[in-house]
Amino acid sequence: MTKPSLDLTPADAATELRTVRDLIRYGVSRFNEADLDYGHGTTNAHDEAVFMVLEGLSLPIDQLDPYVDARLTLAERRKVADLLHARVETRKPASYLLNKAYIQGIPFYVDERVIVPRSYIGEILFSDLIGGDDFTLVEDPTEVERVLDLCTGSGCLAILAAQIFPEAHVDAVDLSADALEVAKRNVTDSGFEDRIALHHGDLFAPLKNRKYDVIITNPPYVDAEAIAALPPEFRHEPQMALASGEDGLDIVRRILKEAPKHLTPEGGLLCEFGTGREILEAEYPDLDFFWVETANSFGEVFWLTRDQLKPGK
Repeated sequence: MTKPSLDLTPADAATELRTVRDLIRYGVSRFNEADLDYGHGTTNAHDEAVFMVLEGLSLPIDQLDPYVDARLTLAERRKVADLLHARVETRKPASYLLNKAYIQGIPFYVDERVIVPRSYIGEILFSDLIGGDDFTLVEDPTEVERVLDLCTGSGCLAILAAQIFPEAHVDAVDLSADALEVAKRNVTDSGFEDRIALHHGDLFAPLKNRKYDVIITNPPYVDAEAIAALPPEFRHEPQMALASGEDGLDIVRRILKEAPKHLTPEGGLLCEFGTGREILEAEYPDLDFFWVETANSFGEVFWLTRDQLKPGK
């Protein structure tokens, strides 16, 4: 077969490309040629192409080998070719084109009303730090009665929390009514409707005086300089879910100030905020931040107990 040209139309690509392997190779070539940016679940052209081809074909995204040389129908090839070309032409994150994102292998619906979920907190919830045998943040997940997910977005962390803390009621808050519509869809699909309540409002405002055993939050945390330099892929995301003042920590500061009033005596706050560890440690020298390490991060997620947090800080 003649090697496909990179300027093929989607229809031409669908005619010339026959297998999963062909489409992945073609996607990698097109993505590299277009110098795309990543960071919405994948970090490179190959992984992005694999995700788009497998998800576009409704195949398991973690099982490439059994299908890599499978011959596809013309309709399947046309669908995937259209997706690959759309990724280049629109510069939209793949998850928006496919309306699907995965956290800890669990699928969630997403569209441009929410940022594409990519939180390290999902990994932490599923790690030995929650209910493990050695050092833990939460010793017994079954004893957790109330969990709060601030800035819930698509609702994915609230849903994961409902899974990890089987006896807990989970409140999930977001300032965006549009985001909560997406979260509502995911909560319904999750089967946890009876244990997850969605709230529209600014951080703790809609919660009155409720207290929680665990607060999780992945708030907006991108600084002004980074916002101005965002690649096209990230400009498709709602800016209110990204921007947080000059140094990116405005909302984190508000959470640190208000969280103590909403934690039970044994409760704790798990917060992901990206860069700025040095700023926080300098600004809050009396707070003994516990920095949680994940497979791909250190110094971007902290844990603080109710006792460690200082009201009015």
